[in-house]
Amino acid sequence: MTLKVKQIKDWGLGLTKPMIISGPCSAESEEQVVNTAKEIAALGKVNVLRAGIWKPRTRPNSFEGVGEVGLEWLNAAKKETGMLTATEVANGKHVEACLKAGVDILWVGARTTVNPFSVQEVADALKGVDVPVLVKNPINPDLALWIGGLERINQAGITRLGAIHRGFSTFEKTPFRNIPMWDMAIELKRKYPDVDIVCDPSHIAGNRDLIGYISQKALDLDMSGLMIESHITPSVALSDAAQQVTPQRLGEILDSLQVRKASTDDVEFSSKLEGLRNDIDKIDDELFHMLSSRMKLAEQIGEYKKDNSVTILQVGRWEEIVNKRISLAKALGLGDEFVETVLKAIHKESIRRQNIVMNQAGEMAGK
Repeated sequence: MTLKVKQIKDWGLGLTKPMIISGPCSAESEEQVVNTAKEIAALGKVNVLRAGIWKPRTRPNSFEGVGEVGLEWLNAAKKETGMLTATEVANGKHVEACLKAGVDILWVGARTTVNPFSVQEVADALKGVDVPVLVKNPINPDLALWIGGLERINQAGITRLGAIHRGFSTFEKTPFRNIPMWDMAIELKRKYPDVDIVCDPSHIAGNRDLIGYISQKALDLDMSGLMIESHITPSVALSDAAQQVTPQRLGEILDSLQVRKASTDDVEFSSKLEGLRNDIDKIDDELFHMLSSRMKLAEQIGEYKKDNSVTILQVGRWEEIVNKRISLAKALGLGDEFVETVLKAIHKESIRRQNIVMNQAGEMAGK
């Protein structure tokens, strides 16, 4: 399905790339929202003030947001600073309240994106209005759900539409609260190049020390903006205290970022780049020819196993391959994780082909 969307620069809000959205995770008081807004506005780099009004929490009796009164605080901050405002919506009533209050940008959160019924309710409430909407990736790495959320909002008539990459939940122990899985965002961009993606380093990091690193990585991947949580006193924040930064620290992070161009008119650069890309294309062609040869050998091995009633999976042999290849990879300067991923993909395809070879006779007999 084709998405009919406008990029952020064409939203008519005077936004440029990269768009910077910042503000507290949650609106806690009018003073907190307004004072945070004043301090981040003074940086001269933040375009949009964000604050959570309704907070979906895992367990009851946690702070679940202040509700609609927080919309009044956002408007007070907008009046003081002139910044655009943004907040999260999870159902139709949230949408109606935000539209009535004049919130400039809405976003659909990860816990909502995961539920098509909830996204559809939000989409139905948006029919007939013209407000920019950003859709966060679902909690789990499911690209179809993310795309489905964008499709539902787009079908409601929203063309000022973008995505937010906030990382994915995992049981693995990693430095991140939510693992980035940048490849998911890249694949979304590949499928829908007109959909601008904003990165949410705060939720990927889970702690303020990683926010600068993640922000730079996002910009280097040509993402269109950043959503960074900022609070005047993060240590006493009622939600996600560890991942919020002070406005002062926010300014330091933004000042340190390098915003690189997606392309250049430099003829010499373009010529050299084209030459390097041609070299990569040649090597890729060789790689796939070699992989094809490897799979033909795997099929021959399958034939021998079939003739001798030997199982497909040989754990000892697989362990030997992994150890040898990783040792070689280290010597060649390749990363362990990359090599393991490649080997697993090759092994999976080898098993698939051997399985076909070893079960052909049985399948033919059954026809």
